[in-house]
Amino acid sequence: MPARVPSRKILTAVVGQAIQAPSSHNTQPWIFVIAEGRVELWADRTRALPVNDPVDRELTISCGAALLNLRVGAASKGLVASATLLPERDEPDLLARVSFAPAAARPRDARLAKYIARRRTYRQRFALRPVPDEAATAFAAAAGQEGAWFHPLTTDAQREAAAALVAEGDAAQWADPCWRRELASWMHPRRRGEGLTVPGLAQPFAQAVVRTFDMGKGVGARDRQLADESPLLAVLGTPGDGPPDWLAAGQALERVLLTAVAHGLQASYLNQPVQVGALRPRLGTLTGRPGHAQLLLRFGVPLKRLTAAPRRPVAAVID
Repeated sequence: MPARVPSRKILTAVVGQAIQAPSSHNTQPWIFVIAEGRVELWADRTRALPVNDPVDRELTISCGAALLNLRVGAASKGLVASATLLPERDEPDLLARVSFAPAAARPRDARLAKYIARRRTYRQRFALRPVPDEAATAFAAAAGQEGAWFHPLTTDAQREAAAALVAEGDAAQWADPCWRRELASWMHPRRRGEGLTVPGLAQPFAQAVVRTFDMGKGVGARDRQLADESPLLAVLGTPGDGPPDWLAAGQALERVLLTAVAHGLQASYLNQPVQVGALRPRLGTLTGRPGHAQLLLRFGVPLKRLTAAPRRPVAAVID
């Protein structure tokens, strides 16, 4: 007897879990196509950041994070998701095709589903408490499960060098008027359901300030302090550096982030050293590992509970 095809209602609910993934500037650069019991994941290049992310590396990583949530969401519905990664030369926007089959037993990934809605990008100071060694070990295992690697920066020299790269990256980005204009264009009121949230009445002023003033020195000093004080600072990387590797990095990222929530932790990004091309190899050198640095992450115990970043309605991302 053929396997029962999951209903569109179930798959729409699973997509609703997928879109809670993080994305650069909260651009949510994905489109999902539901057909014949399958889900296709497409990159939405209209939401690209050509200055911040000129080759769509972070866009693809964001889509990879959504793909991991899709797999975890399917597991929570008693489905086994089989993903075929498809960024091909003749159709580069089609990133993955996912098919589903009923699980004989509760899938192991189902345990992560409850953490999807609890994950936050925590950009504030963490509690001054160390991250347990077993958590860092679990993060490395989670990344490895998706074909990536996770490398904590444990020595004072490594952490100081990474913090210096963050400040240098801030200076380079904020000195670029095109980068500032792009950042300002994604500053929106929460009701828009996307972008970097600012109060509605303050939006025009905030955008004008960002577009006009080079605040790299002040932002760099703040970010450097965040890096210095992070209980755990780590690099996530991949063996290669093409679209399949970026998809793997995104899936590894989200698996690590959900695992962090399971350990009572949250994370945020200090990605300036991977966004500025000249700095990225220097960050990779700090790890002493072959391959390519994709993300610089900080982890710790949050001091407050944050509201989730806004999301577009599920209907808006299903084609």
